[in-house]
Amino acid sequence: MKAVVTTGNGGFDKLEYRDVPDPVLRKGEALIKVLAAGVNNTEINTRLGWYSPSVRTGTNSTANDHELSEIQKSDGGWHESTPFPFIQGTDCCGRVVAVGDETDSRIVGKRVLVRPCMRPDGFESMRNIWMGSDFDGAFAQFVKVPANEAFVVDSNWTDIELGSIPCSYGSAENMLHRAKVARGEHVLVSGASGGVGSAALQLAKLRGASVTAIVGAGKAEQAIRIGADRVIDRSANLVSALGEETIDVVVDNVGGDSFASMLKLLRRGGRYVSSGAIGGPLVNLDLREFYLKDLTLVGCTAWDEPVFGNLISYIEHNRIKPIVAKTFALRDIAEAQREFLEKKHFGKFVLVPEH
Repeated sequence: MKAVVTTGNGGFDKLEYRDVPDPVLRKGEALIKVLAAGVNNTEINTRLGWYSPSVRTGTNSTANDHELSEIQKSDGGWHESTPFPFIQGTDCCGRVVAVGDETDSRIVGKRVLVRPCMRPDGFESMRNIWMGSDFDGAFAQFVKVPANEAFVVDSNWTDIELGSIPCSYGSAENMLHRAKVARGEHVLVSGASGGVGSAALQLAKLRGASVTAIVGAGKAEQAIRIGADRVIDRSANLVSALGEETIDVVVDNVGGDSFASMLKLLRRGGRYVSSGAIGGPLVNLDLREFYLKDLTLVGCTAWDEPVFGNLISYIEHNRIKPIVAKTFALRDIAEAQREFLEKKHFGKFVLVPEH
């Protein structure tokens, strides 16, 4: 089969579109024909080795630092050494074409979404592994996964629309679920034009919250169209624009210099929740702001059990909208990631394999 193989830490030259052996099924596994696969920050971060403590800048800065990005980092993956060479791809909409031994064959022929965040020790343990980061993913014509991680979806959405959902919407749903966002609360979403941010905006509105969205220039109208009650330009002084202690929950996957302001915005007892730091992983934290206001900081990587089932239900009942900015052929992944890093788009880029 054809696949994009990531050969090591570095630039776009580490992405090789080539022939690889077909996956070999074991018991309990499903073979999926990939129909669409979204583009995410995490795939770029993994290629760059951004998760290494030696990296102290945001995703874009690291990508532009060619000397740093080319250093091979044994600690650059999520948990362990990234298994280079391997196939990335965290999002997958596909169709089940075969199953291994001792696997329910009724899913063969069904269109599915793969839950990329897997909890191999059960939901009592926070240990998690991710498709496309810890093992071969969906940047290929076919991918194999544990059959119980392939969720049948009954929807009239296109393959491309479904392929835009898993990582971004799953991460956003997990943050809102973990932060216990409730009806009537005021939620601030940073990076609301990106995949996770635009998903968090919609999902917070679904919970009955009021949402203020932070976006870049020229993106306000699109944020309002998907439900934002108020939009603030990312260059604005947040405290001046909103006032201190006006926000119940901050959903922030940007980090960097804005972190200290975010805590000032939170009301007493407020919650700050994050599953990323594209603007920079190192922040200034005034512990007085944290403990005197009884704030809760919530880190989110491992998805809670209800999260992916919730998403499937939202899709099947048309309670959320996919936001696809652009599609690319799988072989054009370098072009897709290069344009992705420009951050001029709103929503998700999706790759489509040739069959």
